[in-house]
Amino acid sequence: QVQLVESGGGFVQSGDSLRLSCSVSGSSFMNYAVGWYRQAPGKQREMVAQISAANWIDYADSVKGRFTASRDNNKNTVSLYMTSLEPEGTAVYYCYMPFLPWGQGTQVTVSS
Repeated sequence: QVQLVESGGGFVQSGDSLRLSCSVSGSSFMNYAVGWYRQAPGKQREMVAQISAANWIDYADSVKGRFTASRDNNKNTVSLYMTSLEPEGTAVYYCYMPFLPWGQGTQVTVSS
């Protein structure tokens, strides 16, 4: 069964960095766009970063210059490197790939 498995979340201080990873099993990973979304308490899920199959990357304005998304087509993984984290970044972060159900997500909590 194809699934998305996120990891790497945690509790950090404002200004810290964190790297999230997502593994995708059993799919033609390289042919699809992938990305990261997040959902803060009481808010709608929002796009953080998207990576096309051709490796074009788009970021939400709120994370530009601080977050870096990447993909490894050999390992079927997606990463999100987050720097200068702010309390507003507290959310459950989800990996995204078209046609696949959302994974469990990974919690990121940023303390001020």
